[in-house]
Amino acid sequence: MTTRISIANLQVAETLYNFVNKQVLPGTTLAVEKFWTDFAKLINDLAPKNKALLLKRTVLQEKITAYHQAHQAKNFEFSDYKHFLTDIGYLAAPVDDFSISTDNVDAELATMAGPQLVVPVMNARFALNAVNARWGSLYDALYGSDVISESGGAEKTKAYNPARGAKVVAFSRDFLDQAIPLIDGSHQNAQTYHIQDNALVIKLDNGKSTALAESASFIGFNGEAAKPSELVFKHNDLHFIVQFDASNPIAQSDMAGISDIAMESALTTIMDCEDSVAAVDAEDKVIAYQNWLGLNQGTLSESFVKSGKQQTRTMHQDKHYQKLDGTVGKLKGRSLMFVRNVGHLMTNNAILDQHNNEVPEGIMDAVITSLISTYDVNQQNTLRNSDKGSVYIVKPKMHGPEEVAFANELFDRVEDLLSLPRNTLKMGIMDEERRTSVNLKACIYAAKERVVFINTGFLDRTGDEIHTSMFAGVMARKADIKLTKWISAYEDNNVDIGLACGFSGKAQIGKGMWPIPDQMANMLATKINHVEAGANTAWVPSPTAATLHALHYHKVNVLQLQQQLKNRTPANVDDILTIPLAENTQWSEQEISDELDNNSQGILGYVVRWIDQGVGCSKVPDINDVGLMEDRATLRISSQHMANWLQHNICTAEQVITSMKKMATIVDQQNKDDDQYHAMSDNFDTNIAFQTALALVFQGHEQPNGYTEPLLHKNRLLFKAQTK
Repeated sequence: MTTRISIANLQVAETLYNFVNKQVLPGTTLAVEKFWTDFAKLINDLAPKNKALLLKRTVLQEKITAYHQAHQAKNFEFSDYKHFLTDIGYLAAPVDDFSISTDNVDAELATMAGPQLVVPVMNARFALNAVNARWGSLYDALYGSDVISESGGAEKTKAYNPARGAKVVAFSRDFLDQAIPLIDGSHQNAQTYHIQDNALVIKLDNGKSTALAESASFIGFNGEAAKPSELVFKHNDLHFIVQFDASNPIAQSDMAGISDIAMESALTTIMDCEDSVAAVDAEDKVIAYQNWLGLNQGTLSESFVKSGKQQTRTMHQDKHYQKLDGTVGKLKGRSLMFVRNVGHLMTNNAILDQHNNEVPEGIMDAVITSLISTYDVNQQNTLRNSDKGSVYIVKPKMHGPEEVAFANELFDRVEDLLSLPRNTLKMGIMDEERRTSVNLKACIYAAKERVVFINTGFLDRTGDEIHTSMFAGVMARKADIKLTKWISAYEDNNVDIGLACGFSGKAQIGKGMWPIPDQMANMLATKINHVEAGANTAWVPSPTAATLHALHYHKVNVLQLQQQLKNRTPANVDDILTIPLAENTQWSEQEISDELDNNSQGILGYVVRWIDQGVGCSKVPDINDVGLMEDRATLRISSQHMANWLQHNICTAEQVITSMKKMATIVDQQNKDDDQYHAMSDNFDTNIAFQTALALVFQGHEQPNGYTEPLLHKNRLLFKAQTK
């Protein structure tokens, strides 16, 4: 039973009440009583609006479902369908051309292009790893990943392998030749680097000296001019530092004595309170808020044992160097942080309103995460996040411009509550719902003075695509959906609309996650597509991936590319509205079984950790034992896909259950070495995780917009209650 404190017509869980009153408010100018009174008024005013927007989602979905039921196959005409969507208000009225007017935006979002991390803020160690991933060792990223092959005696070994190290050095020298080429020769042949007359001089192994082809890329150094310990470079607005450490084994065998290259890597990080966490009650929310507080105060630390040794991780300091004019330069030591609040859908029992209803969790997040962020805004910390005094909030899973307008109103009210200047709170809009994609320009217009970010999310977007058109017909197999034209149109449209609305040089246009953290060579070969698409950020699953993905932004000058892309023919909204139905549903029994197994395994592998361990994001082995970074988006697409095939009799309920039981046994085996794991196959009928997986499919078409949160939260709370 949750102990609650009554204040200002609210019933607040004691753990949250004490956290806010004892740990957060004392560092602000806000009085306890006034804060909760104003918070209660905000809830009273905005919760009904939140509820009305959710009702509109339901009404629109009911109308779309009825339309598809009445317009099957040959009775479906696209032009009539589009008119219908306009008539019911699903397609919003177009807005005139405009440019966003967001100001006080940090360079990491406005003028720089580079990788972005997304991490569960409830995990302090992950959060620290991410915020510290602003800088990463290129040598370590190469040495420890599959980017460097193990052929020719270059295997990964416990002790340093010189053969592998030589490959790392050769790769890194190639990078230097690409990013900071020499007038003559190659960095592969460099013997020494020194500064003479404020210029970098490189002596080659043929005895000749040369210089950089672009001298402006060299901006400073540390150590002595004749023998620097670090050389600082800037290329495509990203920095990297060539380091010299004579005690390093790589440097000792390196002709030029280079020990490493420190890459500016994760420019930004999203500290996530949403899809990558399992926060179902006040206890969980306080963990998330506590870590966000530590990040904003600059005090977050985490102790752990690694390789038998106790270690403590803290937030990195800024880096300093000597500029060529003799003054001291500073490089930010930490990734610029967003916080991702939850969307409009969920409520949380951490606070009950005057009618004993759970408060919308998105409203609670907006108030409390922003309150915590005032420590940074007011410079009540030693390690600043935003040099511009802005707070960056990603707002996910909004459906259309009305919902963005509501989020904008919510942010206005939070600023008033906290006495912050208007538009201090900046908004990131996730373009991951169908009604947002087809109305993206109107959505941006609704927050044009505070938007700093739009980002595509293929998995959630596909999940919503399937759910919205659940009764239109049979969806193609998941792998084939990726090949349909609506996806490329959706991805291009995100860039086209962002550029048309003036994002270039002012805000981020982002792309989605690389899901396979162990396949860095594959990522390096393919993820440059996100950069070449005109996005100035894209998601990566780890600090190592951020360092490697940073190489792509040295290959492509994104801001220059964006100027070229402004002139292309924009993506067609009609293509985005094209439903990815299967052209031929005459699949064999084996093909159907394989598709069900693939979906079942993905659902179960994720759900069992969510329900039993409260893990919202982790590397989950797929059906082929390939580790994939999974969060709720993966669950949404898989469960909706199975629900669609079930709805259209491609498979039976019995086949789904058989597949689930079969794959549960495999998932149990994959997790056999986890001491905290509870096997599902011990008793399918009573295992909460297994029953949750079934419910996600069998109740899939009933779930609001196909979201998985309602069932996950309900059953996680049930599991917690049973195991206390």
